[in-house]
Amino acid sequence: MSIWIIFKLIGALALLMFGMKSMSDSLQKMAGPQLRHVLGAMTTNRFTGILTGTFITAAVQSSTATTVMTVSFVNAGLLTLAQAISVIMGANIGTTLTAWIMSAGFSFNITDFVWPAFFFAIILIYSKKRKIIGDFIFGVSFMFLGLGTLRQAGIDMDLAHNQPVLDFFSSFDPDSFVTTLVFLIIGSILTMCVQSSAAIMAITMILCSNGVLPIYQGIALVMGENIGTTVTSNIAALTANTQARRAAFAHMFFNVFGVVWVLIIFKPFVNMVCGFVGFDEFMTKDNPAFLANTAKLSFVLATFHTTFNVLNTAVLVGFIKQIEKIVCYVIKPKKQADEDEFRLHFIQTGIMKTPELSVLEAQKEISSFAERIQRMFGMVRSLLMEKEEKAFLKTYNRIEKYEGISDNMEIEIANYLNEVSDSHLSDETKAKIRAMLREISEIESIGDSCFNMARTINRRFSGKEDFTEQQYEHMHQMFELTNSALEQMNYMFSHSREVIDVNRSFNIENEINNYRNQLRTQNINDVNSHTYTYTIGTMYMDIIQECERLGDYVVNVVEARMNVKQHEV
Repeated sequence: MSIWIIFKLIGALALLMFGMKSMSDSLQKMAGPQLRHVLGAMTTNRFTGILTGTFITAAVQSSTATTVMTVSFVNAGLLTLAQAISVIMGANIGTTLTAWIMSAGFSFNITDFVWPAFFFAIILIYSKKRKIIGDFIFGVSFMFLGLGTLRQAGIDMDLAHNQPVLDFFSSFDPDSFVTTLVFLIIGSILTMCVQSSAAIMAITMILCSNGVLPIYQGIALVMGENIGTTVTSNIAALTANTQARRAAFAHMFFNVFGVVWVLIIFKPFVNMVCGFVGFDEFMTKDNPAFLANTAKLSFVLATFHTTFNVLNTAVLVGFIKQIEKIVCYVIKPKKQADEDEFRLHFIQTGIMKTPELSVLEAQKEISSFAERIQRMFGMVRSLLMEKEEKAFLKTYNRIEKYEGISDNMEIEIANYLNEVSDSHLSDETKAKIRAMLREISEIESIGDSCFNMARTINRRFSGKEDFTEQQYEHMHQMFELTNSALEQMNYMFSHSREVIDVNRSFNIENEINNYRNQLRTQNINDVNSHTYTYTIGTMYMDIIQECERLGDYVVNVVEARMNVKQHEV
């Protein structure tokens, strides 16, 4: 066998994988928000969940993308784990479309059609407005070029007359159950190594179509691919949160269970699938119709893949609650971290995501960041009233720790968004990321204001003087207004734009400004009339001024989130 044919085979597989990835990415860019809305709206019960998973996976040609999107929704509390399991079942059915595309590519020489498609795609890419459509056509063209090249490489290798290859496969007893298990394990390991079930499916089709690999061993490889692809997602989910690991394990449980029951009735099941396609598994090479019969093998593999996943879903659809209990029992929740510890809740590493999903997760993380900052402000309010030294120092240290957490969260979220912005993004998504970067900067500034107030209160606590009862009353009123601003900001993060009245935030800010001006004038008069000393008056106004600055930062967050300016409203 020529070394060039091997290089051609490897290069064709690379083309196929690149084409599928490009096609999937461009489809997700075109329909990312719509896919999220469909996923959120169509999972009311297990059957609509399965249909949703099937539809989205068939549309974007990536069960991984659908699984990751589903996990993100579970993580955000928009889907239950049971609903996620039904979507993952549907994703297994949707991904079988890939095998049908490949079987079509192996049935006739499709490369003649890709050259005009390349030319048409480059015109669209340079038109900018239709760049994503051009990217999609490029991906499809590369995929079919890879399939056509694989087909030709398979013909050039002439494996049917390659004695060492024939001797290798003939060394396995085709009727032995052990042989089936060996090829199942080989399929799993190869898929784990290549991390593409599509590539291994293509190799399986080449081997079967050339008459080298018996159909039973070919189908065992396909079953192994189903397990191998779930092992990859489980490894990727190791660093993710509990729900992500449970969803990945549910995917593995679903496929392994299916493989087990198919192995029990393996020969009759394969014979039934061969009957669907009209393939005679017992035909010998002496028969004149042998080549025509062999040409059907790619369709046999695609039919098996679809039948296996559809029947497996039909068997397990009534046991989704039980599957949920099993995965919850196996995957225990991680030890609950102290809320004072720094950790990101929604941004997960280890699982590849599209920019759309990354933006969704970052937005959830920013919402969590804003809630944490409001808790920090609550500690400042408690600190002001604390009289006992030990309790005071404990609260002050917590605020200081939150200040460090605030700085770290800003850096981590900003770094994550910068990584996302390196991808090819739509103008709308770029604008979202710019707004989110401004949001986290302003939220971190709110944390700085809280810590500044805490330091001022600490100076007062360490000194001999105390605020007057009237000053305490004024500060409580200002804190109440400031907390209302923070509550409105967090309400904005947790609700849709349609129900948010930005005027409420702007009105609270005006109240804070007016109250600050009133207290500033009164403070000057009180110091002049010796109601309290200049030193205590300065610390008092430092707290009041910091509340006003905090209110400004809140308005900046609202403006960035809602894409409005105060003077426009």
